[in-house]
Amino acid sequence: MSNVLIINAHHHYPFSPGNLNQSFVDKAQTLLANKGYNIQISKPSEGFDVEAALAQHQWADIVLVQMPLNWMGVPWSFKKYMDEVYTAGMGGALCHGDGRSADAPQKNYGRGGTLGGTRYMLSVTANAPLQAFNDPEEFFDGHSIDDLLMPMHMNFKFFDMTPMPTFSAFDVMKNAQPEADFARFQDHLETHF
Repeated sequence: MSNVLIINAHHHYPFSPGNLNQSFVDKAQTLLANKGYNIQISKPSEGFDVEAALAQHQWADIVLVQMPLNWMGVPWSFKKYMDEVYTAGMGGALCHGDGRSADAPQKNYGRGGTLGGTRYMLSVTANAPLQAFNDPEEFFDGHSIDDLLMPMHMNFKFFDMTPMPTFSAFDVMKNAQPEADFARFQDHLETHF
């Protein structure tokens, strides 16, 4: 039986209370629990204990981060969590420093991770439509959603974690299609878990 840490990285705003991201978390929890996974859930915007958060990452075989894209990145409460938890983990819980040594200070940057064998999945909700990506004539200049998420991918690579395919729900504010997104999300989880 595998362990899954689900991080609900949504941050509440009056115009965005977080119902959609919470629904994705609920659906993941139900589906994965029914498949026999052990589940823990964290919601950084409600507060967190650094040592407990590190223990959750060490416990997990898979970390699923559910988040909205806020200004092309993570919500600030999740960024705070990352700054505090991931920095505290550099003493060996998540990585041994940045991987370099005094003997070879120019080599092995980012190769000190201690979570080899742990996988992660990013699941994002975005106001941008799918058509804004992967097209050089559109806003993102031909870049993909994973290009936009590269800093997150690099954070987890720093811990020696392995990526799973990203899930994205697009155009969630102006042209929301939650039932279709939920169906695609279920298929995504069934395929990759």
